[in-house]
Amino acid sequence: MNSYLLTNMTWEEVEEALNTVKMAIIPVGAHEQHGPHMAESCDAVLATEMAKKLAECMYPYVFVTPTINMGVSPHHLNFPGTISLKPDTLIAILRDMVQSLKHQGIKKFLFLNAHGGNQSTLGVASTVLSQEEEVEIYYAKTTSSAKMSIHQFIQSPIFGHSCEREVSEALYLAPYLVRPDKLSAGDFCEGGRYKQLRPGKAIQGFYRYEEMTKNGCIGDATKATREIGEQIVTEATENIAESLRELLGIEIELLN
Repeated sequence: MNSYLLTNMTWEEVEEALNTVKMAIIPVGAHEQHGPHMAESCDAVLATEMAKKLAECMYPYVFVTPTINMGVSPHHLNFPGTISLKPDTLIAILRDMVQSLKHQGIKKFLFLNAHGGNQSTLGVASTVLSQEEEVEIYYAKTTSSAKMSIHQFIQSPIFGHSCEREVSEALYLAPYLVRPDKLSAGDFCEGGRYKQLRPGKAIQGFYRYEEMTKNGCIGDATKATREIGEQIVTEATENIAESLRELLGIEIELLN
């Protein structure tokens, strides 16, 4: 399948691609603990692989930039190996990337995010940079739009981090991230503040992940399968591609 990935292209190839490219997709991930059964690069890798699938669907109208492989992860810092950016650091990196690509004629951008902790920062970045740079900036979580598949296959009341959803996606997109012999359910802490502060509650706020789970994961990764991951990724890719076609005002056939 055809796609435009900047990391694989020469400047002459990019120059030619700019004749049709209308948008740059910037994958945004994180480097943080993912429990005993997932590599810490998980979010960066999943953002990259989802961006590649979108690039195939949207060829020749988008290209994919290098991935920002660290994100806003202070809630994971007490687990060894986590590297976190401050929100203003992430916004500064995005500003530099947008300015660089605007200089080359790109006026539309999608921040494709695979880490929930980045979402609020990306909302601010989208608002601020769109006005500062006079460009159009959108952001999306990689698979959160796959409502039908998630509702069908994910039964855990709390999921979203190294759980059956995320591990299933990894088994489909990048199985080397997964340690199959260590798949575990979340080891939840009793009485943690997370019960009062998680999204959906009346008040949200910062809490550290060890206040919620002793082993760093939630949900039940033992229920993950490659097939579930494929259905979630396929539905989400179709949804994002459909929205991008509308935003860009183009009609192309979705590639399966």
